[in-house]
Amino acid sequence: MSSSIQAEGAASFVVGPAAAEVTAVIVTYNSAADVDHLLASLRAQAADVALRVVVVDNSSTDETIARLADWPDVTTVSSGGNLGYSGGINVGLRLVPKGEHVLVLNPDLTLDPGAVRALLTRMERSSAGVVVPIIRGASGELFPSLRREPGVLRALGDAAFGARYPGRPAALSDIDADPGSYTSAHAVDWASGAALLIRGDIVEEVGPWDERFFLYSEETDFQRRVRAAGHSVWFEPAATARHRKGGSGESPQLAALMAVNRVRYVEKHHGPLYSSAYRAVVLLHELVRAGKPGHVQALRAVVNRAAWRDLPRARPDLPAEVRGAVIIPAHNEERVIARTLRSLGSLLAEPELEVIVVCNGTTDDTAEIARSFAGVRVLEIEDASKVAALNVGDRAASRWPRLYLDADIEIDPSAVAAVFGALSRTDDAGEPLLEAARPAARYDDAGGTALVRSYYRARARMPELDGALWGAGAYAVNEAGHARFGEFPQLTADDLFIDRVFPRERKAVIATDPVVVRLPRDAANLSRILRRGVRAQAEHSGGSTTRRTAQSLLRSIRGPVSAVDAVVYAGFVVAARLRVALGRSGQPRWERDVSSR
Repeated sequence: MSSSIQAEGAASFVVGPAAAEVTAVIVTYNSAADVDHLLASLRAQAADVALRVVVVDNSSTDETIARLADWPDVTTVSSGGNLGYSGGINVGLRLVPKGEHVLVLNPDLTLDPGAVRALLTRMERSSAGVVVPIIRGASGELFPSLRREPGVLRALGDAAFGARYPGRPAALSDIDADPGSYTSAHAVDWASGAALLIRGDIVEEVGPWDERFFLYSEETDFQRRVRAAGHSVWFEPAATARHRKGGSGESPQLAALMAVNRVRYVEKHHGPLYSSAYRAVVLLHELVRAGKPGHVQALRAVVNRAAWRDLPRARPDLPAEVRGAVIIPAHNEERVIARTLRSLGSLLAEPELEVIVVCNGTTDDTAEIARSFAGVRVLEIEDASKVAALNVGDRAASRWPRLYLDADIEIDPSAVAAVFGALSRTDDAGEPLLEAARPAARYDDAGGTALVRSYYRARARMPELDGALWGAGAYAVNEAGHARFGEFPQLTADDLFIDRVFPRERKAVIATDPVVVRLPRDAANLSRILRRGVRAQAEHSGGSTTRRTAQSLLRSIRGPVSAVDAVVYAGFVVAARLRVALGRSGQPRWERDVSSR
């Protein structure tokens, strides 16, 4: 089938190191019936646009991969599991050469001739960060793809009226259903993520798509971050995409996920009071439709936050055996080392996994406790230095990849397997797709004071921190990644050093069961961590991050609660910097939180 479709256009896609104007990133999942048609429509676009095509497959079980094999100038990679739309896009973005614009496409679309060129022209004229096309059905009917920023009043209007009265005031509907809005180019809040042209520099500035949104609301979040960074989103009706069918399918679980992700999005970008009001309106929306398929499940999911974990989410393929090394530096960690080692569970019995605990300058029972676990190798050094312990562990280990794990961090065996699996995947030339990665993280603030919780709420609203390797107490590198630095230098923060060694396209946060990071319980211990961080930042070249952090903090303010949180955050940071600058901390250079141990 695909060979006959390809014959419709003669132009080739750009491959290898040659430069392209646009890279199309397509995420497939059981898309055998659609992908040939999309690629054929892209082939026609390549006649007047230098176009690279990257397809990321989310572990399809149909003939998708066989179809893609018939397109030799299409780069096809496996995501390493079913990572969802955001996760698949992020895998594809790592394969986009720096500076090339990115065209994100659903596999069940086709593009009319000249669509990509029209999107590029609008981007040039408007300096937009994102440009979207008009979307029509297979018979030419208009699909209302333009959206307004979600809000309580709009959610209430949608709950009350649903699809009725499509021409109601903009304040009462997320969807822009006015036919007049689709006749001319203009700036919009956001649009359907089925087709988006993203300017080349935006990906680097805004960062990866948020993989907490497995499906639905991921494009809302990404386009909001584009706007928050000072760029616009434009609609271009001269570019037409045709939607063949709903590629994600329908099910009660997906209906529940859609409702939950609406709440998740608002909670990410608003304070607790506003989020509670919005969640109440979503509950009302599902309650009044409880007699329709899928809405009972959605209602239950929104009511019961514990049920969110059972909804569709990223599921990396796990290797049959886990091969690599886990290196744990430990200095006087007798209170927590057993908890950390227990969390590794069955991995301690894996014959191809090395678990090495390096006790550095310990004066307590850390070494004895660690030795009580079968499968754990314990080394002891006199130097009370985490960096020294990391290098000793490296010299003792023989396997790759390597996970460097703080002694107070709990990690699920599946998270170790997923990170090692991601670092073991290669491209067609045998080169690793990634060189460094960490698992997702969950911050446990149980027992924390109000000031501590306020600080971390503000931190969580700064999305550029989501893709960093530091701050989770766990990161891993493969052999190619380790070759970038050789051994750990004498620096205060090893994780910050690792994060800065690797360019964005060579590192990733893997969607796993999150590691548990226990936060400090009081202001004194939080201040110790921040002072250490200030010293670590001063040790690294690359310029001050103060301005970027301040801008991000200001953008995080969305109401009185978030404003208070921002003030608390700024107060802690300024106080830490002043005490370090004045040399009045009265503490050694290595300071740690002791309240969570």
